[in-house]
Amino acid sequence: MKKVFALALGILTAIGGFVDIGDLVTNALVGSRFGLSLVWVVAVGVLGICVFAEMSGRVAAVSGRATFDLVRERLGPRLGLANLLASMAVTALTLTAEIGGVALALELATSVNPYLWIPVVGAAVWLVLWRVRFAVLENAFGLAGLALVVFAVAVWQMGPDWSALWHDATHPSVPGNESLPTYLYYAVALFGAAMTPYEVFFFSSGGVEEHWTADSLRTMRANVFVGFPLGGLLSVAIAVSTALVFLPEGIQVGTLGQVALPVVLELGKLGLALVLVGFFAATFGAACETGLSVGYSIAQYFGWQWGKYVPPLRAARFHTVVLLSCIAGVALLLTTVDPVQVTEYSVVFSAIALPLTYFPILVVANDRTYMGRHANGRLANTLGTVYLVVVVVASVAALPLMLVTKAGQ
Repeated sequence: MKKVFALALGILTAIGGFVDIGDLVTNALVGSRFGLSLVWVVAVGVLGICVFAEMSGRVAAVSGRATFDLVRERLGPRLGLANLLASMAVTALTLTAEIGGVALALELATSVNPYLWIPVVGAAVWLVLWRVRFAVLENAFGLAGLALVVFAVAVWQMGPDWSALWHDATHPSVPGNESLPTYLYYAVALFGAAMTPYEVFFFSSGGVEEHWTADSLRTMRANVFVGFPLGGLLSVAIAVSTALVFLPEGIQVGTLGQVALPVVLELGKLGLALVLVGFFAATFGAACETGLSVGYSIAQYFGWQWGKYVPPLRAARFHTVVLLSCIAGVALLLTTVDPVQVTEYSVVFSAIALPLTYFPILVVANDRTYMGRHANGRLANTLGTVYLVVVVVASVAALPLMLVTKAGQ
């Protein structure tokens, strides 16, 4: 059991990154419109986030300092500020959407209007981040999010033609009723969602919270290479379930209730109960993850005391930033903005911000002043460089594709 809990940080980070409210609906929408022809993007994104999360976690374990703290010191305040502004804009939008996502999950469970839940959820997120210990947070929400495995069980119960699914996944093509720009737009959106900047900042800061050292590298890598692929598999299972149920009928998924429908059709009330638990855990966990990421990054940039491992009064500015972020998210949602749409925009903007996030991590991970003999080797540098090229291409393409396709419409 201790080994399972040792992986909780990676599971929480991965589930927050791969199956938050935007990804729940986006993966389901992609499955209902494109079948499995975009699964390759999830695979590419999983490998990419594993490469940079491993670097970020290794930096935290060896230096005892979070990645953003070292980025400012190594690259200077100007580039650090550009990195901060870009990543925080995306993370703040995502926090807003996650609060809305929890409200939508509660609406499914209670039939109460989500706008009545939004202030309650915002207050609950802040209260958890203020009072609940980090270990409890990661174990509770990380492991509860595994209830989303019910999507894989539902797919198995459907008894699909596995060879046909494998063929569709390994021979991607643009469906006849879709345009190439729309296909590429969703490819960039899925890639941006997989490589969201806050994931690596949260993961490295979480490593500091857990007091990782160089002796913890095996635990850190287990978190990376188990947690993130698991998150990717859950997102693929969601896409497969909607491809099997909605694609033949020509129905496009647009709500959280539709995302749950394939599981309910196959597994009934028990499936619905597990889906609701998974939805709540994934969205609330992602809200906690993004809320902490805002506080972590700002506090690390300005050199403030931060973290849940210190008493709140000693990290008052850190907790104030988290509180203000939750208030701002609630205020934006109460304008009746669609939380799902907020996240879909945020993942595209995430793709635009990716180079500012991952280039500094690659630089720090190569600096032997901080890393000593644990600096990047040839394989890490090769993969890191290849992915930097990919993220630059995605960054350049993201905004034009959004404009041309009217956000995938």
